[in-house]
Amino acid sequence: MHLHLRAGWHGIEKSITAMLVLKSVVRTRIKMITEPDRNWYALYVKSRHEFTVESELRRKEVNTFLPFTRISRQWKDRKKFIDFPLFPGYLFVFIHARPEEYVNVLRTRGVVRLVSSEAGCPAQVSSEEIDSLRLIIESGQSVDIYPHLREGTPVRVRRGPLTGAAGLIVKKLDQYIFVVNLDILGRSVGVKIFADDIESA
Repeated sequence: MHLHLRAGWHGIEKSITAMLVLKSVVRTRIKMITEPDRNWYALYVKSRHEFTVESELRRKEVNTFLPFTRISRQWKDRKKFIDFPLFPGYLFVFIHARPEEYVNVLRTRGVVRLVSSEAGCPAQVSSEEIDSLRLIIESGQSVDIYPHLREGTPVRVRRGPLTGAAGLIVKKLDQYIFVVNLDILGRSVGVKIFADDIESA
C-alpha cells in the first residue's frame, strides 16, 4: 500500500512541477509579447554637439547612429580632413518606446528633444531608411543632401556596395541619382548610380 501511495504522490509531484514550469514559460512568453520592440528615433541636439552627444549616449550604452561625411579643409600650410554630420543637429537612437528610456536620452548633455510628429509622441524612423542610409555611408561614395524628394520611381539596388538599399531614382542632367528619403527630417541623401545596378522595388 505504501508503494502505491508513493507512486501516486510521485505522479502528483511530477504534475505540479510540470504546471509550475508551464506557468513560468507562459509568463516569459507574455513578457516577450508585451515588451515593446526597440525603434529608431531622430534626436535633435545643440549646434555642433552631434559627436559629443553620440559619445555620451554610447557611454550610457544607448545604440546610436550618427551619419557623417569626411570633407577636406585647406589650412595655410596643410590640408586636413574633418568629419561633418550629414544632417547637422541630428542623430538617431535605437531604444524601446518607454518613458524611462526617453528620459535617459533626453537627460544627456547637449540633447534638445526627440523629433515628434505630435507633441509628446516621439516619431519612429523606418528601419529600412536607417539601413539604406548606412549602406550609402559605408559605401564611401560621395553623397549630396537634397530637399525632400517624393517624386521618382521606388527602386532597390541589386548589386554593388549599396546592394539591398531601397529608395527612389531621379535623373539629374545625364546622370541617375539614387535617393534615400529621411521622412522625419524632410531630407534626402543621394548618390550617383548606374541604371543597370537598380531594379523596381
